[in-house]
Amino acid sequence: MSSSVKPSLVILAAGMASRYGSQKQTEGFGPNGETIMEYSIYDAIEAGFDKVIFIIRESFAEVFKASFETKLAGKIKTEYVFQSLNKFTKGFDITEDRVKPWGTAHALLCTKFRVNEPFAVINADDYYGKDAFISAYNFLVNDCDTKSYAIIGYNLKNTLSENGTVTRGVCNTNEQGYLLSINEISLINRNNEGNIVYKEAEESVTEIPLEENTLVSMNFMCFSPSFLAYCENGFNEFLSNNAKSLKAEFLIPNLVGGYIKENTNAVKVIPTNADWFGVTYKEDAPIVRQKISILIDTDKYPLRLW
Repeated sequence: MSSSVKPSLVILAAGMASRYGSQKQTEGFGPNGETIMEYSIYDAIEAGFDKVIFIIRESFAEVFKASFETKLAGKIKTEYVFQSLNKFTKGFDITEDRVKPWGTAHALLCTKFRVNEPFAVINADDYYGKDAFISAYNFLVNDCDTKSYAIIGYNLKNTLSENGTVTRGVCNTNEQGYLLSINEISLINRNNEGNIVYKEAEESVTEIPLEENTLVSMNFMCFSPSFLAYCENGFNEFLSNNAKSLKAEFLIPNLVGGYIKENTNAVKVIPTNADWFGVTYKEDAPIVRQKISILIDTDKYPLRLW
């Protein structure tokens, strides 16, 4: 990568937040109403990222922009990309009853003509930690190319919710740290003995243990623009099978899983000890506010971000 080109941060903020019950992307969690993604943007700026690209739904673009433009002016470049059901669907007979967006990989595909530099992609409603952005920036500047990408790998113990089970993409790697597969495991939590376990079905009584430091993907990934062409090919294949589906989703982890089957040693898993937290459930909100307060009290962030 040329030293004159700085990487961008792409933020997935077009989701419907059906489990959470409100538009959590723009909900304030900091002491001055800061959203979770503002802490990510702050960390990205400090790490060296030059631009942030928000993927949003056009229906709340005006409110969204009003929340961020004044705060970020002069600090980082901003761009907006709209995810809509009809983008990149030409030639396919899409069901008119579809309401749900096509998923995270389709959202990423919507940036195809807007991203021309290496980039990291994150969820809007997840907190990732400073170390993760430093690691991502260093990879994008020094190691990313047209066929070499990366996932920031979190220790499973740092990604659990206190208010319910979670689904995590467990990263299986080779000795060199390259991704071999992502195995989506659901119903993960700590049992009464404090051990991390999961069940294969809700009604199952059998608990299967997982190691505390198992590396999992939290959708913090690093790509070059070349990945978007692969994404488009994958979406065409997806629509060939799912154009009439009301709920099928085209997801980044599945796309990456297909990519590594075709390309050996192509996706590096970069471990981080950073704590992750997010708002999967409404009950997570006060915990997130408390954790942000602790980060401010320990001088990880200023009381007022901007």
